[in-house]
Amino acid sequence: MSDRGDIQRKNKRVAVMALGVSLAMLGAAYASVPLYRIFCQVTGFGGTTQRAEAATGQVLDTEISVRFDANVSDKLSWKFHAGQPTIRVRLGEPTLIHYVATNTATHETTGTAIFNVTPPEAGIYFNKIECFCFTEQTLKAGERAEMPVQFFVDPDILKDPDTRAIKEITLSYSFYPATTKAADKQAAVSTN
Repeated sequence: MSDRGDIQRKNKRVAVMALGVSLAMLGAAYASVPLYRIFCQVTGFGGTTQRAEAATGQVLDTEISVRFDANVSDKLSWKFHAGQPTIRVRLGEPTLIHYVATNTATHETTGTAIFNVTPPEAGIYFNKIECFCFTEQTLKAGERAEMPVQFFVDPDILKDPDTRAIKEITLSYSFYPATTKAADKQAAVSTN
């Protein structure tokens, strides 16, 4: 009988350990998207831009071209484009541009934008001060809205051997219906 009791105790211990490992794996899977997003924001990995309160104050005469890309999910009835397709900016200089969105649906819709920068190595040097991508955007039927983006390109881009030869940066936004988890979409974009 004691052999049977030992086997039952061992089986219970294995079951508890398996349950513990399963719960730990579930927790790790649940936390992976926010942790990955934090990693990308800190390192600029995958073209993730940085967020800044203000420009550094250092402005160089060196210019870089910034191209603006706009995309909309088929599930969101919006027209979306950049006010200017390309501009030249001085490194370190705060710049304000606008994207334009129009709701073509017959009802109010809400969208959430995800973004990235290419080449991906430039993400750590592309700093957004103000951006519509930080909040959901709701447009009434037929409504048109100008959405501001204020940014600067950190002059330190010239000190990095991986980025000093970059002559053009593309800032790309994609709008999805707000019911779609934007964080999951952003993580998917960052891994591509």
